[in-house]
Amino acid sequence: MDALIETFWRDLCARCPQWQGAAAAFGAAVRLLAECVAAGGKILLCGNGGSAADAEHIAGELMKSFLLPRPLPEAFLRRARSAYPQQAAELARLEGGIAAIPLVSGVALPTAFANDVDGRLAFAQQVYALARPGDVVWGISTSGNSANVNQALRTARLLSCRTLGLTGRDGGEMAGLLDVELRAPSSRTPQVQELHLPMYHALCACLEAVVFGVPAQAAAATDAG
Repeated sequence: MDALIETFWRDLCARCPQWQGAAAAFGAAVRLLAECVAAGGKILLCGNGGSAADAEHIAGELMKSFLLPRPLPEAFLRRARSAYPQQAAELARLEGGIAAIPLVSGVALPTAFANDVDGRLAFAQQVYALARPGDVVWGISTSGNSANVNQALRTARLLSCRTLGLTGRDGGEMAGLLDVELRAPSSRTPQVQELHLPMYHALCACLEAVVFGVPAQAAAATDAG
């Protein structure tokens, strides 16, 4: 794993040198996510506004192939051929996925909870219902002070989940709620958001390579292509 982390870290810094000071946090984030996936866990993501869009973007990169092919297990393919022979070829086009749930998606649940209980707890309610020990709750906040995201992180800790965050400025209140913090070196919201994207792309690409067993050299060649 160390070789893969180094490969993707060097690529990130070449493209976005503002992140050069975050090498240790990048490696810790990849390991945290990889441990979650290896244990059969899932990644729950939340944020507001542009960060909500980032949460959905990250989930999209994780749930399907991103840069690399993700072949299905042969056992699944055999079962498909046996159970549904006429549809087996189509089912074989499925791709390996990394379980990721953007808590920002949907309207009915968060608006109902905001109306009936407390909008600051809408993400936390989903974490409470969905999360299990060892899952990762990944919060995104340019200031680190988004109350609804921070309540989700507190709930995650109470449930023995791990916490990961993308922040900016001084990290805000969120910084004290995270196992791993990736703090963009800027105090301006648009610039923080611009820096978050290459970071989470690098994390998703590196995690994909770790989970699907691609050697570092092959991953780098695929990324370069």
